[in-house]
Amino acid sequence: MALGLVLAVNALGALPAVFISSDTGWIERPWFYPPGILFPVVWTLLFTLMGVALFVLWRRGTHRRDVRVALGAFAVQFALNLAWTPAFFGLRRPGLGLVVIAALWIAVAGTIVAFDRVSRLAAGLLVPYLAWVSFALALNYAIYTATG
Repeated sequence: MALGLVLAVNALGALPAVFISSDTGWIERPWFYPPGILFPVVWTLLFTLMGVALFVLWRRGTHRRDVRVALGAFAVQFALNLAWTPAFFGLRRPGLGLVVIAALWIAVAGTIVAFDRVSRLAAGLLVPYLAWVSFALALNYAIYTATG
């Protein structure tokens, strides 16, 4: 089950990139823009951690209300995660991407709180994700202000 969740989160998480070009030629890259190879490596790691966190939660029992609430929070943040690529890259709208990623940051923080009510381990596995989304939010903001 753990492997299945890890694979499912990675597969679903990669879907937007499969259908929408991640061409960055149209953006003004800020000084702290990381090397392109970093993005797929980091996202694979983060999606893997999310899958493991889901497994830890699932093992606690989906009959529990706190588990169902945490799973619902996860679904909301994951939907926002999937929406960012089409907003930013697909529509080439850094402003819309900024709105989505700000909502994503709030949703990830809320998901960590909900996961922590069930399992401190599951919540901890999501902390690197919040750190990356924080960095991505700053990057999105810098691109938004540079491209006008």
